[in-house]
Amino acid sequence: MGAANLAASFTGGFPVTGGFSRSIVNYDAGSNTPASGAYTAIGLAGVSLFLTPLIYNLPKATLAATIIVAVLSLVNFSVLKKSWYYSKADFAAVAATMCITLLMGVELGITAGVSISILIHLYRTSRPHMAVVGQVPKTEHYRNVLRHDVLTSPAILTIRVDESLYFANARFLEDRIYQEVAKKPELQHVVLMCSAVNIIDMSALESLEAINERLKATGVTFHFSEVKGPVMDRLNKTGFLDILSGEVFLSQHQAQLSLRAQSSGA
Repeated sequence: MGAANLAASFTGGFPVTGGFSRSIVNYDAGSNTPASGAYTAIGLAGVSLFLTPLIYNLPKATLAATIIVAVLSLVNFSVLKKSWYYSKADFAAVAATMCITLLMGVELGITAGVSISILIHLYRTSRPHMAVVGQVPKTEHYRNVLRHDVLTSPAILTIRVDESLYFANARFLEDRIYQEVAKKPELQHVVLMCSAVNIIDMSALESLEAINERLKATGVTFHFSEVKGPVMDRLNKTGFLDILSGEVFLSQHQAQLSLRAQSSGA
């Protein structure tokens, strides 16, 4: 359609578009290829030429009812119930989109839905899920201490962050780490488990530098584990690893074994 309208602007043609009602009728008829549009055009041409006298006097209400019946399959209220039970935030986005579309038009409705979704995303990622993790007995797996019976050490604090680190959640990361450190007077090592971190932006990098310096000043070493390759490449370019007080471990289990040995030796 974009290409057709672009060509029409150079040739004096009319702009073209598609409509929900026409599209859903086409879909319900079983069309699978763009060729259906050509057949539709041929059918409309035939109706216009030969059947106009028969349909000319049809009331507009009849034509409106035909369109309403055609688009009824587009209405899906079950998504409201599903989104309500699954996520109240998603329900708000869906409900706002539907209401604004009905009251003010499709463009404003879609714009509102996209805007609300962006705001919800920013809010969620600005307060990412973070968990203190421990070792599941007799395994190399590490899970949330609030959900599983795990083994922990008073000298080692491992925090898993389940979100990429960027400007919106950098301060939240700092505050959470400082809160957990304050709870452990015997703490010697802090490990940031980065298995879910795909990106670290400049603001988050500055926060990590601040965390490193503050922990170092209190005699606590700062470590990383399970850092992904692309993230590691960026950290190597910045020189952050040169000032890091601790180490970067390939796996959390490797970090746990090494730091336990250090703590026992101390």
